[in-house]
Amino acid sequence: MQRKVVETADGSRTIHIEEWNENYHSHHGALREAQHVFIDKVRERLAGRTEISILEIGFGTGLNAFLTLQMAQELKINVRYVGLEAYPVSQDELNQLEYASIWKEGSELYEKLHIGPWETENVITEGFKLAKKQIFFEDWKSEGYFFDFVFFDAFGPRVQPDLWTIPIFKKMFEATNEGGFFLTYCAKGQVRRDLESVGYKMKRYPGPPGKREMLVGTK
Repeated sequence: MQRKVVETADGSRTIHIEEWNENYHSHHGALREAQHVFIDKVRERLAGRTEISILEIGFGTGLNAFLTLQMAQELKINVRYVGLEAYPVSQDELNQLEYASIWKEGSELYEKLHIGPWETENVITEGFKLAKKQIFFEDWKSEGYFFDFVFFDAFGPRVQPDLWTIPIFKKMFEATNEGGFFLTYCAKGQVRRDLESVGYKMKRYPGPPGKREMLVGTK
């Protein structure tokens, strides 16, 4: 499948899959989308917590993890982060994305996010632990782990409808802590109804640039 690195509207880069005419992040702004949908929504829901756990569905370029690490350093909170990805991004693509420039003081930490081995937990900093798992989402099992936040950042329903199904959402719900949150850029009515059917209480919020709305679910 042909992939190429392209620039988005806010100057940050993403990967474009030509066969699907689909980007890893919004062409309206990769950085702005990640910040708005995931990082800002976590900040708003920390409620004095000093320790959180995050499951990301679609680790992809690692942008969400890197921005989470930056936030964790700033707010002095501990994070356990698990990212699932069936098709890891190549080192050449990572170099072209130049995400380390987003937070220059953390450029060495960005490298640690990606050079650490898969299938094991990597200590990026004393307060940030990352486990990257190469696996199809439908094959993943929580193995007794529960998460405060689920970042559902899979490719959209248009190109990968099998990832936006009740069985997948049920698995996410079961892996979410009581009082935890499900975050996604998608706001399709059917997606919202299916998420409600597995138990989440869903609410629409203003979306990032280029999208009118996004969804947040609460368990």
